[in-house]
Amino acid sequence: MAQRNGGQDNALPIDGLSRIAELLRVLKGRLKLGKPLLIISFAIVLAPTVCSAGDAISLDQLVAEALARNPEVNVYSAEIAAAKGERRTAGEWQNPEASTESGAKIVRDYHGNTLGDGILWTLGATQTFEYPGRVTLRKAIANRQIALADLGLEGFRSALSARVRAAAFRAALGKAKAGAADEIAKRFNDLATVLQQRPAAGVAQQADVRIIEASAISLKRRPLEAQREMQSAIHELNQLRGASVNSPLAPPDVDLTLRPLPQVATLLFTARERNYDIRTRMFEFEQQGYKIRLALNERWPAVRVGPFAHNERADTNEYLFGITASLPLPLWNMNTGKIESEKARAAKVEAELTALVREVERKVADAEFVYRSRREEADDLQKSVLPQMREAAETSDRNYRDGAVPLSTYTELQKQYLDSIDAFTAAQAAAIEARQQLEQLTATRLDTKESR
Repeated sequence: MAQRNGGQDNALPIDGLSRIAELLRVLKGRLKLGKPLLIISFAIVLAPTVCSAGDAISLDQLVAEALARNPEVNVYSAEIAAAKGERRTAGEWQNPEASTESGAKIVRDYHGNTLGDGILWTLGATQTFEYPGRVTLRKAIANRQIALADLGLEGFRSALSARVRAAAFRAALGKAKAGAADEIAKRFNDLATVLQQRPAAGVAQQADVRIIEASAISLKRRPLEAQREMQSAIHELNQLRGASVNSPLAPPDVDLTLRPLPQVATLLFTARERNYDIRTRMFEFEQQGYKIRLALNERWPAVRVGPFAHNERADTNEYLFGITASLPLPLWNMNTGKIESEKARAAKVEAELTALVREVERKVADAEFVYRSRREEADDLQKSVLPQMREAAETSDRNYRDGAVPLSTYTELQKQYLDSIDAFTAAQAAAIEARQQLEQLTATRLDTKESR
């Protein structure tokens, strides 16, 4: 069972040439409209195929378009800008403070006699100096916040790429499923048409025609459902790439090959090292450590130092110049409450990190088992069951037309062949979904040959 898309060993065959040939035979044999109309009809039928193939874009192009045009990227870019602003604020000095005092001075002796009067004034300026190491700790906390924002953007881009690939895979599976179901439905329609054209030979033949027509009607729902799944995936792709939901988009050619994955131990190690949630918790834990050190540092006060000038004019004219320094005395408040709060938050983050690592490991093991079992199921169906069922369905179709196979056997074989195709596509879809989950957990591409 080969498919025209190269490298897609697990894809279902979709034969469109037989439909075009059938249409040409009908136009030539029944309508008898001549060669010019046949050429025009062939061009009309073939035009959508040619246009869709020419307009189709690759999966990598879809991912690049989604990353460039998705509006949610701006949210994470704004968070990075805000974190960089906080980093700049953390490294800035406090503005100096200026102060002034003015008033009047009266000098009297012990008898109450005025010896002189005048004005007095004081000018001063102070600069706050933080305790050593405090600004460095604030910068370290802000740097970890920038790293968290960068990691958030990286994780979102990875998740967006995975969503685009998942939607493309669903569209490809829906297209393959629709083609296979349409082939079976067309087979029933053609057979019903042939039987209707035969002269009536009794009640049994009429009953056979009605059964086949009813089977054809019920089977028409399957290609419609598959097309709906494909169209739903196309709508999601349009939204992810920032286009209108009803924009025309040909499903991209994707490789549906289910390749072997690395060993579970390798996947677990990669997840612990590269998982975005784990890395986020690790940055938060490091940041919380700096916050504890900052809270310990804030037990000691900042110092305010600056020059001053003072003048008094009464019986004499005096000028005073000097340097002033002030600081709060750490007697009653040693920042104990904040230190305990930051230590408790650090313990919480550490516990969450430990639980998260265990949860990621469990999900990796579960997804790897699902992928491996579903891949084996899809390989068995493709190598043995599907070829046999397809051959049996085609043989029964030829033999029924010759009267060598009863109707019940014919209809059952066609339905079982379609059921086997459904089982194959379901196994493919489950394996691809598990692989996508593994890619999210390990932050690694697993659908390419280089990832092995």
